[in-house]
Formats: sequence, C-alpha cells, structure tokens
Amino acid sequence: MRHNPAIPDIISRRQSVRRFRPSAVAPSLVQTLIDAAALAPSAHGRQPWLFVVIAPGAPRQRLIVAMAQQWEAHLRADGSDDTTITKRIDASQQRISDAPLLFLPCIDTSRLDHYPDLQRQHAEYMMAVQSMGCAIQNLLLTAVYHGLDAGWMCAPLFCQQAVRAACDMPAHLDPQALIPCGYMAQPPKRRPKRAGHTLRHDVPNTTP
Repeated sequence: MRHNPAIPDIISRRQSVRRFRPSAVAPSLVQTLIDAAALAPSAHGRQPWLFVVIAPGAPRQRLIVAMAQQWEAHLRADGSDDTTITKRIDASQQRISDAPLLFLPCIDTSRLDHYPDLQRQHAEYMMAVQSMGCAIQNLLLTAVYHGLDAGWMCAPLFCQQAVRAACDMPAHLDPQALIPCGYMAQPPKRRPKRAGHTLRHDVPNTTP
C-alpha cells in the first residue's frame, strides 16, 4: 500500500487565509492548481466544472461592485444597520481585491445528464455540487503543498445572476464560490475543529 506521510500534514496546515502579500503567483503554478482540481472524482465522470481565473484590475472590480450591491440589499432586508453593512462589505471586498489570484469555480450545467422529472434532476445537480467540492479541495490542498494559501468564499451562491453579468458568463455556468489565493501575509484566527463523528452500523460476521 502506498503511503505519503506528507498528506496528513498538508491537510492539517490548510487554513482559510484572508490577508495576502502582493507577490504574484507564477502562471505555471496557477495551471498546476487547476490541473489538480481536474483530477477530482465526479459523478458519471462528467467533470462538470470550470475554474475562471479573475486577474486584478477592472474585471475583478466589476465583480466586487456587483456582489457588494447585491449583498447590501440582502443585509438591509435582514435589518442590518449602516455601520454593520459597511464593516462587513469593506472586509469582504478587501479580501477579494487584495488577493494576487482569484478563482471563480462554476458548475457547467451543459455537462450534466438531463431527466424529465424534478427529483432525478435535483439529484444530478447535487452530484455536480459534490463533485465541485472535491475539485475545490484538491485545489486548496495543492496550494498548501506549493507554499500558497487560500480561502473559500461561498458568496457567489447568493448572487449568481449578478456574478454572471459582471463576468460576462453564459447562463449554463453556475458560480459556486470565490477562492482568493496567494502567499499569506497574516495568519487567520483558527477556529477549533470538531472531532470526527461516525454513526456506526457494524455488520456481524456471517462467515460460516
């Protein structure tokens, strides 16, 4: 059995970093991260993912503004005050704008099987979501292996249409997350992790 002792260490060192140094990430390393993501398992082998790389500058700024407008509307509808809204949006915008590298993982719905009933179609989409989660985790762990750090922001799920419009993306791409990535400038405050929990259904030995 093959065993790599570095894997548990990489898993334990992964953390959700929010502050990055301005150092650029080499294009070859960006491709390495995307290639690692593409090795993830996927339902039916459909590989229903697309990783959009958003460079600093005007394209990223359009995305930041569009998402902020949507989030502000949601926060006001929830009853948040102006101070809270400004504080939360400013922190989120800084996290996105300062990252040297920004991935926008999307589910490509054109690669999914299509069924006539809603139950199976929902299950098909959920399998794509699970596959995307595996791909993102591959990317995050590969980043750590190469001395990078990253975070996982689910904000695009709450404003998919605005994200599509800001990035000029077709309707069959469903934005799932933002992954800021780069070289860590400030360690995050790590939250304690729950221990693994298992509900066991032990099968009795029926061997004669």
